[in-house]
Amino acid sequence: MKRGFYTIMAAQFFSSLADNALLVVAIALLLDLHAPAYLTPMLKFVFVLFYVILAPFVGAFADSMAKGRVMFVSNTIKIIGCGLLFLASHQYFALAAYAIVGLGAAAYSPAKYGILTELLPPEKLVIANGWIEGLTVASIVLGTVLGGLLITPAVSAVFLGLDFPFFDTGVDTIPEAGILFIAVFYATAAIFNLYIPDTGVDHRILKKNPVFLVHEFKHCMKLLWTDKLGQISLAVTTLFWGAGATLQFIVLKWADAALGYPLNKAAQLQGVVAVGIAIGAVIAARMVSLRQSVKVIPLGIAMGIVVMAMILARDLWIAIVLLTVIGGLAGFFVVPMNALLQHRGHILMGAGHSIAVQNFNENLSILTMLGMYAILVSFEVHVYTVIVLFGLFVAVIMALIRQWHLRNQSIEDSLHLIGAHKGH
Repeated sequence: MKRGFYTIMAAQFFSSLADNALLVVAIALLLDLHAPAYLTPMLKFVFVLFYVILAPFVGAFADSMAKGRVMFVSNTIKIIGCGLLFLASHQYFALAAYAIVGLGAAAYSPAKYGILTELLPPEKLVIANGWIEGLTVASIVLGTVLGGLLITPAVSAVFLGLDFPFFDTGVDTIPEAGILFIAVFYATAAIFNLYIPDTGVDHRILKKNPVFLVHEFKHCMKLLWTDKLGQISLAVTTLFWGAGATLQFIVLKWADAALGYPLNKAAQLQGVVAVGIAIGAVIAARMVSLRQSVKVIPLGIAMGIVVMAMILARDLWIAIVLLTVIGGLAGFFVVPMNALLQHRGHILMGAGHSIAVQNFNENLSILTMLGMYAILVSFEVHVYTVIVLFGLFVAVIMALIRQWHLRNQSIEDSLHLIGAHKGH
C-alpha cells in the first residue's frame, strides 16, 4: 500500500472514534435533559439526515478538489457541531447540534471512500476496504467503549470543574465533559487530513447550479441501479447500513431487558458487534477477491437468522458469542460488496458521485428503519418482538436480493463487468 493510504487510515480512525463516542455521550445528554425514549433513535436519524438531503451536492463537492482538503473542511464542521452540542440546554437544540455533526460526516464520506479509487488499482480495493472497514470498526469498538467511560461518573469527575485562572471552561455536567474531550479527537483527525497527499487526479470545477447537480445526481443514481452488479451491491449495502444503525439501538435496549445493563455498560456491548465486524472484514479481505464478491450474499441471510437468537440469551458470555457472530457475518459479506460497489461506481461515474449515490441510498434506509424502530418504541413494543421482526426482515430481504442476482445471471453473465473500463 502507498504511504498516503496509512495517513487516510489514521484520519478515518480518529474521526470515526469521535463519531461513535459522541453518540453515546449525546444519548446521555438527552437522558440528562429528560427527553422521551423515542428521541434516542432520533439522534441517529438527524445525524444521517444531511446524507440524504445533500446527496446530489456532496459528491460534486468531493470531486471538485483534493480529497484531503474536503475531509479537513468536514472535520471542522464536526467540531462546530460539538461546540453547539456542548451549549445545548434543551432536547431539540441538542438534536439540532448533533445534526450539524452529521452535516460534517455527510461531506466527509464521499471523500474518505472516493480517494481509495484514486490512490489504488482495482485489485487492491477489497484489501483496502478490509483495512479501512477493520480500522473503522476498531474505532467503533474503542469509540463506544470511550463513550461509555466518559459518561461513567468516576471517569468524568476528572474533567468536571476543570477551570483555569480567569477562565471558566463551563464544564459542569458529565455529558459536557465528554463532549469537550471528544472534540480533541476531531481536531486530531483534521490535522491528519492536512497530510493526505494529492493523488494527481484532475478535479472538475464545482458546478454551482443546483438544478444541474440534482439532474446529474439522478442520472448517476439511474446508472448504478441499472448496472447488473451495481444494483446488487447497492441493495446489499443499503440494507446493511440501515440494519446496522437500527441494531445499535436494539442492542442498548436488549442489554437493559436481558442483562439489566445501564447505558455505559450496554454501549460496550455495541463494541462486541463491532469486534465481530472487524474480524469478518479482515477475513474477507484475505479470502474474497473482487470477482468472488457476490458469493458472500447468503451470509446476510444467516446474519438475520442469528440475530433472532438474541432473545434466548440471558448470560453475558452467550450474548458476547452471539453478538460477535452477528458482527463477523456482517463484516464478511459487506466488505466485498462495498468494494464491488466502489469499483462499479468509479467506472460508471467517478468516485465522489458514486459514493454520494451510495450514501443517499444507505442513509435513506437508515432513516426509514430508525423511523420504524422509533414508532415501535413509542408504542412500547417489547424489545424481543422487535428483535424477531428485525431478524426476519433482514433474512427475507437478503434472500430476495440473492434471487435478484441469480435472475440477472440467468439472463447474462454480469461478472465480466468486474475490471471493465469506462465505455465497456
